[in-house]
Amino acid sequence: MTTDPRAADRFAVVDPATYESGPPLDALRRLRAQAPVVWVDEPELHGLPAGPGFWLVTRHADVDRVLRDPATFSSWLGATQVRDAADLAWVRRMMLNTDPPDHTRLRRPLTRSFTPRTVAALTAAIEATAAELVDRMIGDGDRGSCDFARDVAADLPLRTLADVLGVPAGDRWLMYDWSNRVIGWQDPDYATSAAFDGTGGTAMAQAAVALRPGPGPHGRMPDPRTRAGMPDLYAYARLLAEEKRRSPGQDVMSVLLAQVDDDGARVSDAEFENMFWLFAVAGNETLRNGLPGGLIALLEHPEQLAAVRADPSLLPGAVEEMLRWWTPVMVFRRTAATDVDLSGARVGAGDKVVVSFTSANRDEAVFDDPDRFDVRRSPNPHLSFGHGPHFCLGAQLARVQMRALFAELLRRTSELELAGPPVLLRSNFQRGVKRLPLRWVAAADRPAQR
Repeated sequence: MTTDPRAADRFAVVDPATYESGPPLDALRRLRAQAPVVWVDEPELHGLPAGPGFWLVTRHADVDRVLRDPATFSSWLGATQVRDAADLAWVRRMMLNTDPPDHTRLRRPLTRSFTPRTVAALTAAIEATAAELVDRMIGDGDRGSCDFARDVAADLPLRTLADVLGVPAGDRWLMYDWSNRVIGWQDPDYATSAAFDGTGGTAMAQAAVALRPGPGPHGRMPDPRTRAGMPDLYAYARLLAEEKRRSPGQDVMSVLLAQVDDDGARVSDAEFENMFWLFAVAGNETLRNGLPGGLIALLEHPEQLAAVRADPSLLPGAVEEMLRWWTPVMVFRRTAATDVDLSGARVGAGDKVVVSFTSANRDEAVFDDPDRFDVRRSPNPHLSFGHGPHFCLGAQLARVQMRALFAELLRRTSELELAGPPVLLRSNFQRGVKRLPLRWVAAADRPAQR
C-alpha cells in the first residue's frame, strides 16, 4: 500500500483549524510545484458533514483563467462558497453568485451609483474618519496599548459602509455582527456574535435585533449563508429600502433604488436585499481583516515599516503588497459547466473548482521571492480583489481606506510593536484577525487633536 505524500497538504488546506496559526503556505507551495490542480476531499470536520470534494487551483495563471471564463467555470451553478449551499435557489439570486448576462444586469446599476463625485465625497469622509480613529486611539497619551483589530480597524469599514449604504451611524455595529456570523461561521467565537444590543440604534436596528437567531438545541446557529439563517439582516434591509424610498438621500443605496434600467424596470425588493447583504458583509470583512493583516506585515518586517515612515510616497505600493502578502479572502469557488482540462487535471462537468488566492499571490512564476514582504514590489499583479467579471466593486474604496488609516497611524506615532500574539480566525475562507494587541508611542511633534 502506498501513501499519497500530498494527503497531509490537502488536509491542511481544507481544515479550518489549520488557519488559526496561519494559512498552510508550505503545503500550498508544494502543491503548486507538484500538483497545481489537485483533488481535495472534504471530510467531516468540527461537527460539519462531509462534502463531495473539489479541485484546488493553486497557480496564478490557472486562477486567472478560471476567473476570466464564467462560461466554463460558473458562479451560478453551485454558488461561490466552498461548502455546498443549503438554500441554493435563494443564494443563486445574489449578484456574487450569478454569471453574465444576469451578473452584468445586476452589476450595472451599482457601477453607475459609484460616480466620481460619490467616490470623491467618500474619500474625504474616509480620511476624516481615519484621523478621528487614530485620535481616539492615542488621546492625550504619550504611549499606550490597544486591540488594533477591534478598537481601530473594525470601525473604519463600518463607518464607510454606513455612508455608502445610508445606514444611520448608530446602527453600524449590526454589520459587525452580521459579518462575524457569515464569515466566521466556522469559528465558535464569531458564529454567535451579538455585540450590538440595539442601544443607541434606530427603530430599524431594534426591530432587527428582535429577530436575531440564537443557537438551536445542539448549540449550533442556523446556517448564516441561507436566508432563514439571517432574518435580522433581511428585515433591516427591507426597512432600510422603505425608508430610502420615502426619503432618498445621496448615498449609493438611495441612488440604486431610484435608477430605472433601459427596459423601465427598477431594482426589486429581493435584489436590493441581496445587494445589501453583499455590501454589508463582503464589503466589511475583507477590509476589516486587510487592515490588521497589513499592520502585522509591517510589524514583522521592521525595515519595511521604517522605509514607509521615512518615505510616505511608498504607501500606495505598500498597500498593494499588504493585500498580496496577507490576502484577506483566501479562496472562492466556481463549478465546471462542462468537462475541461485544467493544467493536466481532467475536471468533470459539475465538479467544484476552488481557486486559492493565497497560493496565486505567492506563485514563484509571477512574484520574485514571493514570501518576502517588499513595499517597493513592482509590478504586483496580485489577485486579492479577484479578476474578470466579478472583480471587486469596492476595490478602490478599500485601497483609499487602507492608505488613509496607515498614513494617519504612521504620522501620529513614532513606535509600533506587538503587545502579544495576534489571534486569528478559524476559517479556511477569510484570513481573519480577531485580536491584534498593539503598543504605540506617540510622535513627539504630534498635531493638536481634531
